[in-house]
Amino acid sequence: MSFFNRFHGIIFNPRETFKVISEKPVWVDCLIILLILLALFSYLVAPYLQKDSLQTMKENVKLKEKYGEERYNQIIQRLENPSKKSVLIRSFALGPLNYLVGFLFSSLILLGMGRLTSVNGNYRQVFSAYLHANFVDKILGNVLRLVLVFARKSFMQTTTSFALLFPKLEMTSLAYIVFSQVDFFQLWLFGIFAYGLFSIFKIEQKKALIISYSFWLLKSLLYIAIGLLTASYMR
Repeated sequence: MSFFNRFHGIIFNPRETFKVISEKPVWVDCLIILLILLALFSYLVAPYLQKDSLQTMKENVKLKEKYGEERYNQIIQRLENPSKKSVLIRSFALGPLNYLVGFLFSSLILLGMGRLTSVNGNYRQVFSAYLHANFVDKILGNVLRLVLVFARKSFMQTTTSFALLFPKLEMTSLAYIVFSQVDFFQLWLFGIFAYGLFSIFKIEQKKALIISYSFWLLKSLLYIAIGLLTASYMR
């Protein structure tokens, strides 16, 4: 099955597509294309992220007290005049590397969760299925996010999560941090990913859904904890 057919199948016929992928777990072309597109996304939103970060720093007086005036001024200067080299390194080296580690580690955890209910399945199958499921979030989701970023001229205020329904929430509030993890594309991703787990581990569809969304919940709780720590630091 070609890459285009797999992409089309993941969106419109995930059950049969994941069945084919579980029988022949291809992943190289999928991984390369995902990392390239993620790098381009990071590069395109970098100016807006830089602008948002600069505004946040200037508006937060307490951060100046925490950093000290000299260090604070150095950070402001770097944000006002970011080097082209640093932007390229973050977008095309560090960003893809972080995503690669995330894909690899997530697949390992999912394999472990699947093995709690079945003796079937291997790491390559899970890794391939997880990469293909990410078409939903990392391609479709990022296309919409990019449009929103360009329209709003802001990265931090752009979301495709439940927080979108509550525009007046402060970004550092508990409600916003929790709602931001209920992303519509992530819910879609882990919904169809259950078909992959169903085919790989030869388990009931209900169990596959439980494993898929349990992993989403664990990941969300981790990001909520990180978000709360960051918010407390910003305050």
